[in-house]
Amino acid sequence: MPTTYPAAKPEDVITVYSARLAMETDCADVHAAQSQGASDFVLLHAVGTEQAFNRRHIPGAHHFPHRQLSEAALAKWPGDTLFVVYCAGPHCNGADQAMLKLAKLGRRAKLMIGGLTGWADEGFAFVEGA
Repeated sequence: MPTTYPAAKPEDVITVYSARLAMETDCADVHAAQSQGASDFVLLHAVGTEQAFNRRHIPGAHHFPHRQLSEAALAKWPGDTLFVVYCAGPHCNGADQAMLKLAKLGRRAKLMIGGLTGWADEGFAFVEGA
């Protein structure tokens, strides 16, 4: 029942959701930013093989499995670059692992919730091929 536990105080909701939104974005927001020509973030496809990436990925994404993230690998981007990471979908934690690794490297990142599954659910186009 919705009333089994008391509702959170508005200030607690503000704290929690402000923090959450600082770490997450969604497919619709990424698509809207791309449609408007936004170039203030780098989109990373954080899982899978090169073959899987070439089968289907989000336009503008760089194939960068979380296992390959390192200071040297990220050196081509300035230190204040915002990375938006995604993986296969809710059943995959590759983007979560990328988020943690990027944070440990002192890099800013947001998780695109939903991943490929969410992108497909929204009806957005994929890139097929390299």
